[in-house]
Amino acid sequence: MIDYIMPIIFGIAIGLAIGYVIAKMLEKTKATQILRNTRKEAATIIKEAQIEAEASRKDKILQAKEKFIELKSEHEKVIIARDRKIAEAEKRARDKESQISQELDKNKKLNLDIATKMSEYDKKVEYYDRKTEEVDKLHRKQVDQLEVISGLSAVDAKKELIASLKEQAKSDAMASIQETIEEAKLTAQQEARKVILNTIQRVGVEQTVENCVSVFNIESDDVKGRIIGREGRNIRALEAATGVEIIVDDTPEAIILSCFDPVRREIARLSLHNLVTDGRIHPARIEEVVKKTEKQIQQEIIEIGKRTVIDLGIHGLHPELIKTIGRMKYRSSYGQNLLQHSREVANLCGLMAAELGLNAKLAKRAGLLHDIGKVPESESELPHALLGMQWAEKYNESAEICNAIGAHHDEIEMKTLIAPIVQVCDAISGARPGARRQILDSYIQRLKDLEDIAFGFTGVQKAYAIQAGRELRVIVESEKVTDAKAAELSFSISQKIQNDMTYPGQVRVTVIRETRSVNIAK
Repeated sequence: MIDYIMPIIFGIAIGLAIGYVIAKMLEKTKATQILRNTRKEAATIIKEAQIEAEASRKDKILQAKEKFIELKSEHEKVIIARDRKIAEAEKRARDKESQISQELDKNKKLNLDIATKMSEYDKKVEYYDRKTEEVDKLHRKQVDQLEVISGLSAVDAKKELIASLKEQAKSDAMASIQETIEEAKLTAQQEARKVILNTIQRVGVEQTVENCVSVFNIESDDVKGRIIGREGRNIRALEAATGVEIIVDDTPEAIILSCFDPVRREIARLSLHNLVTDGRIHPARIEEVVKKTEKQIQQEIIEIGKRTVIDLGIHGLHPELIKTIGRMKYRSSYGQNLLQHSREVANLCGLMAAELGLNAKLAKRAGLLHDIGKVPESESELPHALLGMQWAEKYNESAEICNAIGAHHDEIEMKTLIAPIVQVCDAISGARPGARRQILDSYIQRLKDLEDIAFGFTGVQKAYAIQAGRELRVIVESEKVTDAKAAELSFSISQKIQNDMTYPGQVRVTVIRETRSVNIAK
């Protein structure tokens, strides 16, 4: 059995060995084929890479050539531009050289001319020095002769001559000043207009604000929105009803009321007060409140007018004049309430007329009515004095009162004794200390300064500031001050006041010189 199996096993082993050898030979053949194929592919890739590299090299060379050509072109442009600039600079340099050469030639000619003129000047200076010496010798000789003839030295003669010329110069200067003043008077009206215009430009705004504006104070700025209303309907209704411009701006807790008519401003102010206090603010309510307030103000104006004429003891005035007097309460002039001013003028006129033995009641009546033209219900181009006179004539006032009203600012001629009384009392009321925003201490100090300026001049014996500082009376010593010197002193004092002081209006300086001879009979 074993003998039978062993050959079989030996045959199988040989078969396996042969199969293994055949497999290895087949695997080697396949690997050789793969290697051959790989080498072919590698050769192909290398060849393609060489072709691409050659093409890339040619492209780079072509790009480098193009860049080189471009850079060469730019370089040539730069060189050409630089050469052009160098050529221009050389041309300018040649032009400058040519100009410099011309200037040098001119300078040489000028130097020659200067040298010639200097030589001539030196000769003239020598000639002038010789002549000066000769003149000095002749002058000294003449001075010596004059000293011998006059018996005075040159210094003494010079002093006397200067003194005489000084006095003559002063007299001539004063005469020239007087002539200038007289000439100025011829153009005084034109210059006065210029002064008035300049004054209006400086103080017009202040007076306009004072006479045309009232301020309504509110508790908080929230009220402003309610006064304006939705889309501004409330404020438009209020302006239409009162005729007053209402300004609501950033001013804290205040509303501005602007109008030339003080009565309308007061109606608007009281209406706003009632509306804000009530809290109901709408167009219908506004019209109702404004009408009610207007009636109250009109009634109050009449009551004020009646109470004023009763207090002053004036009877028989026309109701319209009484109403006009009541309207004065809402008008001010230079910070002075017009009704208070008119009452003062009326009382002063009554006292002054009584002292002069005239009709005191008539004078008081004229004093009360003298400024009624300042409260017109409609615009007028007439001065307030003439307008007031027309009203007085219209309401059957006497001719004396009408003349006093129209003439208290010299618009017409004064024909009665009451007219100057009204004019003087008007000035007294307006000029008294404190009447028109003037502090008493500053007023007294201004009067003292006026008198001190006068006492600073030689020969002044007494000095008085009168008419509320509008005039300075200076009394001089007649022995020390001549008539001509008095005129010069008046001018000098007025100039010093004008330069050193600040004052309203103008100040008249009056120098008084008198000679008194006193004898006593026993």
